[in-house]
Amino acid sequence: MSKPSEARKLRVVQWATGTVGAAAMRAVLTHPDMELVGVKVYSPAKEGKDAGELCGLPQTGIKAVRDLASVLALKPHCVVYMPELTDYDDICALLENGINISSTRAEFFHPGSMDPATRARIEAACIKGGATLHTSGSSPGFITEALPLVLLSLARRLDLLTIDEFANCIDGCSEEMLVGIMGFGETPEAFAQRPFYERDEVFNHSLRALAQAVGIEIERFEVSSEVALAKEPVKLHESTIPAGSVAGQRMVTTGYRNGMPVMRFRCNWFVTEQLEPAWDLRGDGWRVTVEGDTPLDISIGFPIPHGERQGTLPNLTAHRPVNAIPSVCAAPPGIATTAVLPQVLARLS
Repeated sequence: MSKPSEARKLRVVQWATGTVGAAAMRAVLTHPDMELVGVKVYSPAKEGKDAGELCGLPQTGIKAVRDLASVLALKPHCVVYMPELTDYDDICALLENGINISSTRAEFFHPGSMDPATRARIEAACIKGGATLHTSGSSPGFITEALPLVLLSLARRLDLLTIDEFANCIDGCSEEMLVGIMGFGETPEAFAQRPFYERDEVFNHSLRALAQAVGIEIERFEVSSEVALAKEPVKLHESTIPAGSVAGQRMVTTGYRNGMPVMRFRCNWFVTEQLEPAWDLRGDGWRVTVEGDTPLDISIGFPIPHGERQGTLPNLTAHRPVNAIPSVCAAPPGIATTAVLPQVLARLS
């Protein structure tokens, strides 16, 4: 697909309009260099609704559609692809038709970790259409790739990179996410039976992409987890989880080089700080420590007023994929990691 001229706005379609998708759509609609030309939805209840209605902005005249053909007919420069599940047929159809994709789907963080047949199919679609696929977000994404690449540009030797994530999940997650998917409120025994393979792979792949970018060979990953229990009942959105149920979960993904830890991501997700055993927690945010010849200790917090958290937190995941669209459109065909993508610069309104 021919690349857009500098004077022409980028034509963008928003694919899926959940919490993060709606935030991304607002970002496109208010971006000075982008034009929202279409919206792809899955729910029959959303079909035909105006894009503005779906994301809390004024009417746009752009109606949501459910079929792929309608999206292809719009000939957008880029699709912001944010569904709950990846459909490789849809992905390949977009790419083969010369439509770039900026996504939050975790399957594409590290092409070398993908199923070889799937990777080959997608790369062939990219070549056929002259299109690029890139995935990003906040975590994994910004905190596991983009920021560490900048921090490590100061170093010549890395002993250990540790990324801690702290998140009180209530405001950032729906009731179904908290209870049905994340397992808060379950007994420790029931929680231990949950499959966490996909979550493990998400951070493995992102850290492996980072390691590859800075020339480090990860020989293996280890994943460990632990839970903490609520000292007292905790009110979520609608339900209350009982004392003694899972109210904190910690997963640690560690990459090893020459038998020693070299990269580690540690998520600390909770719905209350009143936990047993007590954990050393802090407000929502990240802490990144670099051990090596250029030691660093970086803390990032999210100073969002309580009443604005639900509306603001999704921006952390949604905005980088939108800001990346010009770089994705300018990149050579293929699956572009953060390290090879042209630098993502925000064009602020």
